[in-house]
Parts: sequence; structure tokens; C-alpha cells
Amino acid sequence: MGKPTGFMDYQRAVKLDRPPLERIKDWSEAHPAYAEQVLREQGARCMDCGIPYCHTGKLIAGMASGCPINNLIPEWNDLVYRGQWKEAFIRLAKTNNFPEFTGRVCPAPCEGSCTCGLNGQPVTIKTIEVTIIDRAFAEGWVVPEPPPIRTGKRVAVVGSGPAGLSCAAQLNRAGHAVTVFERADRPGGLLMYGIPNMKLDKGVVERRVKLLADEGIRFVTGTEIGVHIPAERLTKDYDAVVLAGGATAARDLPVEGRKLQGIHLAMEFLQGNTRSLLDSGLADGRFLSAKGKRVVVIGGGDTGTDCVGTSIRHGATAVTQLEILPRPPDARAADNPWPQWPKVYKMDYGQEEAAALWGSDPRRYQVLTKRFVGDDQGRVKELHLVSVEWVKGADGRFGPKEVPGSEQVLPADLVLLALGFVGPEKTVPGQLQCKLDDRGNVWTDENKMTSVPGIFAAGDMARGQSLVVWAINEGRLAAQAVDRYLSYGETVL
Repeated sequence: MGKPTGFMDYQRAVKLDRPPLERIKDWSEAHPAYAEQVLREQGARCMDCGIPYCHTGKLIAGMASGCPINNLIPEWNDLVYRGQWKEAFIRLAKTNNFPEFTGRVCPAPCEGSCTCGLNGQPVTIKTIEVTIIDRAFAEGWVVPEPPPIRTGKRVAVVGSGPAGLSCAAQLNRAGHAVTVFERADRPGGLLMYGIPNMKLDKGVVERRVKLLADEGIRFVTGTEIGVHIPAERLTKDYDAVVLAGGATAARDLPVEGRKLQGIHLAMEFLQGNTRSLLDSGLADGRFLSAKGKRVVVIGGGDTGTDCVGTSIRHGATAVTQLEILPRPPDARAADNPWPQWPKVYKMDYGQEEAAALWGSDPRRYQVLTKRFVGDDQGRVKELHLVSVEWVKGADGRFGPKEVPGSEQVLPADLVLLALGFVGPEKTVPGQLQCKLDDRGNVWTDENKMTSVPGIFAAGDMARGQSLVVWAINEGRLAAQAVDRYLSYGETVL
């Protein structure tokens, strides 16, 4: 490494965000750029550790460890330290099709596995990554690179989220003619409508989609396979098909009062907001507004946080976030050792903003919603909750047990269900007669092929709900398998 003692010479840079009470006034990203000298010092903190778990991309006891797309992190950290930004970009682009996405929205399992984190603070890998790619775009280093030769093979990719886009990018690079079908009015899938603008600016997504189109990928939007076009037709019109529609079947909460007005799935809330923001700057009013409402978000994950941040920007009078799990510890527990992803307490941007407005973290832990109660007009007015404790059952697994006498009532005008997803929608796999696994995901073999020859699946559709970076990895692996299938057992990918 360029500076072997860098991890001792420099401390991890303080998180550089706009103040919460400033950023809630707009929908812009919250992260100003760091000075170049700061980033070079942060790159210098990367140790010559010998075994860089940061880019291993493994699951250890079910927990993520390292980068799933095997980014060459130590190499580009060293290049940034030396001021060789273009060379850093070249190394970054070898493994990651979309570092401008992962550098913004990935929770950075690489940092959880950084050797520096064993006895101190990990390297600011995610910040360095996004700075490299943003600089590459600004300097004009990222340009369309259409393949020099076309193979004559045609591939259909269903879904334009991170898995679909990475698969399409790789297949196009191999020379195949790729068409991406997206049912929404804009490409990007989860990246476009599932993540709010202040977390991932939609101009960043549109910039990448345009680049892919300039390289020869055809995008067909507003077209739902299985509805507007029978899924079987794809097998006749294309030499291979890749299913990358995501895990979009949301988990609901079937308790008493669920049908009351004012209770919505989180994605209905988030997607409508982003679409209206892009179409009219929210002037058309075609979204669920939290303005002047007491909002309750059920679910403590990233989607729940996005609902908190969006509600605050609408002008909610109060936001409470409910989580059935216990509050995470402040430091790693004994059963969560390095290099696993650290399950520790932290506040994301939404909680920081709520705390700045109302004085405390909006999350309430270890609570279970028993029922919703409405007013005379059939609108939700309150939730009836009960506290739970986590106990080990006869099967050895921990589960929630209600605490007697802990019932409580929480007023609400708008309830958002951010409880995750149970798997893919079944229309397309059903029409194609693709086998499902025991979790309801599309079954694939070790080559990403479904039970139907010539049809492949990637991302959350096959893996189940996961991270953007895992989706990119799955898309790349599927593209490699498709190229091998179309090229008589060989692949250039």
C-alpha cells in the first residue's frame, strides 16, 4: 500500500451530511462532496492487511461479509491515496456496473468487514467509491462503449431494476441484442421508484439508463409482461429470457381494521411520491400526502426509514416508527463477530431528521400491532399495540411473546406498512411454467437457469428480498450464464 501506517496516522472522516433541519426542506441528496485531500487520507487508511475481507462477498452464519460483487477495494483505495483517480475508476468499473448506485444506497457490508474495524473505525469505502464514479462522470471518463461486434442473438430482460440493468449491460457488452421490458413509465425499477430522491437522485439513474441506451440496449417502458404481452411470446421472439422483476409482493398485516382508509403499503406511498415529484414537483397532487398528519410507520428497515424521511418532507405533525425486534446493542454482540455485518444501533437519515424535529429517535422497539380502530367515516384513528419479549421456543428459535398488561393505544391519521416483501409476483413465472422454490421465489440451478431451458432468473426474483449490490451481482452472474448458453459453452464475460 502507498502508506502502510495510514490507518494510524488518520482518523475516519466525520460523516459529512447537510444538517437535518436544512435538508428536510427539499428533495435533494444530503451528502456534500468531501475535499480531495480528505479522500486521499481516507484512502491511505486502507491497511496492507493481507486478507482483505472487504471484497470477499460471503455469507457467514447467514450474515453478509464483504462486497458481493467483489470490488477491488484495496486497489482503488490505494490509487485514490496516490491521486490516480482515473486509474481508480478503471479498477472500480471492472467489477461494478453501477457504483453511483451502490455508493449511495448500499449499507456497505464491505465496511463491516474492514480489518481497520477490528480495533477502530473502518475505512470510508462507500464514500470513496461514490466519489470515484462521480468524478469519472464529471471528467468525461464514462462514455458509451457499444460492442464492436454483434452476435445476432436476441435476449429479453424482464425488469429494469439493478439486476435487470446489470444483466443487460453485461449481455450487451458480449455483443447480444438486448431488450429490457419495464412496466413502469420510466426505467430503473427499484432504483427509480422504490428509493426516494433525497437518497438516490433520479437524475443519476436517468444518466446511467441513457448511457446504456447509447450503448445499444433497447428499453420498452409502460409494458407489463404477462399483461400487455403474453410471457410465452418472449420465448418465441428471443433466444433467451432473463426474469429480473424483483420481489415486489409486499408483506401485509392482516389484523382487525386493516381495510380502514389511511392504511397503505409503503411502496404505494413512496412510488406515488417519486412519480409526482418527477412529473410536476408534487404540484399535481397525485400522491399520498402526510401533510398535517400523525404518521405511523410499521417496519424498521430501509423502506420504513424512507417513509419517515418522506413523511417529514411532506409536513407530518408527528412520525412514529414501530419495530417488533429489540433495540440493537451499541456494540457488536458476542454472536455477531467481525467480519460479519455489525448489527448495532444507529440512526439513519430519517431517524436523524425526526430526532432533530421532535427531540428523539422515532422508533419504538418490541411492539406488535394487534388491531386498527377507525372513526365514523371509516378512517384509521388509532393503533392498539402490545409489547413483546423474545423467548426461545421448543424448536430452539426465538420468537415474540406478548407481555401481559402492556396494551397501549397510538393515535394515527396515516399508517404505512413497511414490512418487507414475500417474493416475486407470480404472473410471469406462472405463464412460463417456471418452478418455484419452497420460499416462493423462482427456482434456478447453479447457472441461473430456471426449470425451463433458455429462461433465466436473477436478483430478488430468484434470491428473495436483498440488497442492491446482491442484485447487481446476480445480474452479472446471469449474464455470464446466458452468454455461455448462447455461445456453445463459452463466455467472454
